[in-house]
Amino acid sequence: MQPDAPPSLYAAREPIFPRRVSGKFRNLKWVILILTLGVYYLTPWIRWDRGPILPDQAVLVDLANRRFFFFWIEIWPHEFYFIAGLLIMAGLGLFLFTSALGRVWCGYACPQTVWTDLFILVERWVEGDRNARLRLHRQKKLDFRKVRLRMTKWALWLLIGLATGGAWVFYFTDAPTLLRDLVTLNAHPVAYTTMLLLTVTTFFFGGFAREQICIYACPWPRIQAAMMDEDTLTVGYRVWRGEPRGKGNVRRKKKADVMAAEAASQAGGPGAGIGQAKYAPTPYPGVADKAAAAPVDAAQFQDGPGDCIDCMACVNVCPMGIDIRDGQQMECITCALCIDACDDVMAKIGKPRGLIDYLALSDESRERAGEAPRPVWKHIFRPRTILYTALWALVGLGLVFALFIRSNIEMTVAPVRNPTFVTLSDGSIRNTYDVRLLNKQGEARPFRITATGAPSLQVELEGASAQTITVPADSTYLQRVYVIAPEASAPAQAERTEFRFWVEDVTNGDTASKDTVFNGRTN
Repeated sequence: MQPDAPPSLYAAREPIFPRRVSGKFRNLKWVILILTLGVYYLTPWIRWDRGPILPDQAVLVDLANRRFFFFWIEIWPHEFYFIAGLLIMAGLGLFLFTSALGRVWCGYACPQTVWTDLFILVERWVEGDRNARLRLHRQKKLDFRKVRLRMTKWALWLLIGLATGGAWVFYFTDAPTLLRDLVTLNAHPVAYTTMLLLTVTTFFFGGFAREQICIYACPWPRIQAAMMDEDTLTVGYRVWRGEPRGKGNVRRKKKADVMAAEAASQAGGPGAGIGQAKYAPTPYPGVADKAAAAPVDAAQFQDGPGDCIDCMACVNVCPMGIDIRDGQQMECITCALCIDACDDVMAKIGKPRGLIDYLALSDESRERAGEAPRPVWKHIFRPRTILYTALWALVGLGLVFALFIRSNIEMTVAPVRNPTFVTLSDGSIRNTYDVRLLNKQGEARPFRITATGAPSLQVELEGASAQTITVPADSTYLQRVYVIAPEASAPAQAERTEFRFWVEDVTNGDTASKDTVFNGRTN
């Protein structure tokens, strides 16, 4: 006798085909989808005049020249703290919105959600709504119609993926020039490779992986719990209002079974305990009698049936394929489409809306007692969210302050240490410095270099007869500078003398400075 094979730990993915739904949350998602995709695809084509020297693309990551352009703002490599500050603000903003409204980022603005919505929209246009797509998926025969629909859908998905990859590379060079080079096959291989990679990943993530990315690849579902508490507003099911669920005949049968179970329990017969099922019911259709498997209680029927008619509308529209009536789940992205679906059903059967809604756990006891929940603003404005808002605003104000006080000219000073000083023929002491000047203006500017702190120090520029040099537009310029102390002067006799280099833009008077030291002969 051969031993039984061990059970498999792998379950094949069952594709999810969300049903079309309309409502305020679905409309909000459409607006966000249009705005986010519009910004992503169109931003590289916006022009911004910076003069004849600089690029005229409004948003450009210029890796070749190591600069980032954002409309009138130009970020240099040594100013990366602006990018770091923006990333910190993004993280704090994510904490803030999650603390207030759960995974609202995931449900509305996450790129995976936005592109998946777009892919599902194309799939619905080509193959039809949920039932039509289900029939096509379950169809075993690969006839001409199925091949035609599949190929049409995949072709449109590939075009979206190609547009996604193309838009990405346009952010790193002049978009019109790159587009011409791509069409004429003159673009750099890196551009084609990047587009191919992003086309394939967009096609796979949005068309096939979908909710699997959110469940298995994204770490945020596992981190979000630390950001939420009992006052967080998130999508939930008012179980005290909806139960016992089921259509009329199911409820009557369920009530009869409960009463029979109660009688058998009192008599100690074979039906004892039938009302205390060991396992929770499955939320999906296909079970012959779901109601009989559910753990029920005769007290549930004292006030009549609940508002939920078990129509499965909330499950059928969910892009994650879960049942919100089972409680808060890691897979839920709080897209609120189940709210729209349930509200539509409640309106049709003459019941109040809000059976599924944005809820806070702290309001459950109040609503069960028949009291009104606390106002929304009391859930949103609480110590945790106020702290996140304050930190977010503090970082933002710091970045704005740093942006407005930064100078258009900068300098760095590197003393030449080999040798530390040179004794000239007349006995004077000379130190050498490499001064790097940065001109952020869009035109060449004359810069004057001077020194203060020791009156006897004299400044000479290599290759220049005066103390003024011309620095090219929007670039750095390395200048070797000699500082000389006469033989009998204090800096020449001392071991170290602190002084300050100054650079002045002769055109507008902007200045920058850097402290350094002069090494005397006793060094």
